[in-house]
Amino acid sequence: MTAADYLGIYAEGWTKGDADTILQAVSDDFTFDDPNAGKITKNELTEYVAGMKETVRSILGGDLPEPFLELSEVVTQENDGETTAWAWWVVPGTELKGSGLIKVGADGVRSEVITYYTKLPD
Repeated sequence: MTAADYLGIYAEGWTKGDADTILQAVSDDFTFDDPNAGKITKNELTEYVAGMKETVRSILGGDLPEPFLELSEVVTQENDGETTAWAWWVVPGTELKGSGLIKVGADGVRSEVITYYTKLPD
């Protein structure tokens, strides 16, 4: 698979909130860095996604949105065999939104660092 293929599968998994699909696209040394949860490894990702879904359910009072996550403003750059992607993400129906910085290599998505768009506390 190409980096674009891995990135497409990874994005599909997040839009569906499907950890199994996400895992198809990540490398063995994958890390997901969330400022609230810390660094999540490939082995911890299924639990992280389940926790995120529970958070969204509690915010919305029950059902998950469809799609689970919307991605837009995706920009990619290739350099020395690695693809870097930036994207804006939003969980529909919530105030949860932010940006992601994704690194993809020949073996799949290697990492993502996310940020949350929010006001600072008073």
